Amino acid sequence: MHEPDHYHFLLVPDFTHLAFSCAIEPLRLANLLSGRELYRWTLISENGRSQNCSTGTTILVDRGFDPLESGDRLFLVSGTNVKQHASTALIDFVRRQARHGVRLGAVCSASYILAKAGLLSGKSCAIHWAYHDILSEEFPSVRLRRSVYVSDESVLSASGGPAAADLMLHLISDEHGHELAGQIADQMVYNSVRSGLSEQRLSFSARFGMRNHKIIRAFRIMESHVEDRVRTTEIADELGITVRQLQRLFNRFVGKSPARVYAEIRLDRARNLLLQTDMSVTEVSLACGFGSTSNFSKSYRHYFGHSPNSEGIQQQIG
Repeated sequence: MHEPDHYHFLLVPDFTHLAFSCAIEPLRLANLLSGRELYRWTLISENGRSQNCSTGTTILVDRGFDPLESGDRLFLVSGTNVKQHASTALIDFVRRQARHGVRLGAVCSASYILAKAGLLSGKSCAIHWAYHDILSEEFPSVRLRRSVYVSDESVLSASGGPAAADLMLHLISDEHGHELAGQIADQMVYNSVRSGLSEQRLSFSARFGMRNHKIIRAFRIMESHVEDRVRTTEIADELGITVRQLQRLFNRFVGKSPARVYAEIRLDRARNLLLQTDMSVTEVSLACGFGSTSNFSKSYRHYFGHSPNSEGIQQQIG
């Protein structure tokens, strides 16, 4: 008789409740619809009693940092302020489970914790888009993907929210068939199940509802050359159009010049680094391609309405 697969969800302080619900609900429905206990699960926190989530709700858990069985799955679920919550005890626990043969996964911002534990070096992972910058900056050996989830590595990862359901439905389909996974999606009224190749909507593309492929390519060139800025002529050459055509496209679809958009991409990344890392204003200025700290501070104040020195930890993740 098939033994139920055991999933453990380690809830990190300020974890995202949406991502947690999307991860655990497909397992419950798999049991319900199959009429068998295909999956069982336990909840873990550092204190072994409860954990607070991003909504302010307190969730009761089953256990603390006790050893897990080899072959079980351990999914870390985190959310805001992940850097502050990556405690020594948490890192040590995750490392011990990895050595013991526990299969690891990360949801929302939790890939940061696994990267800090040294468990993602040379591996691909997904993480919520708000943490792309900090992960790339602090852990360059990690191969960051912009996909909604990564399932083809020994460590699984989902970028958060409904992406956790996408990953779980993918696992259920692999283990118990596409038909069951489809029935679960129907029960969840979830009609747009995404593959691991689907990309997260990036901040600028989402902001403008962008569909023009040349504009999207231009965004990606800019986002991949934040520190080592490229000229507008180089972007136009890469797209196979003239600078004038590029400017017309941006004015028509974005309402801003390419230079303005490029500056805002670099300023948005600068804010992420200031909010989520211990980098100084000077270090962030250099990492985001600004020629001088004074020029960076002036541009930052003009864009955000306050100086980079006054930026506080206030980012929220949905």
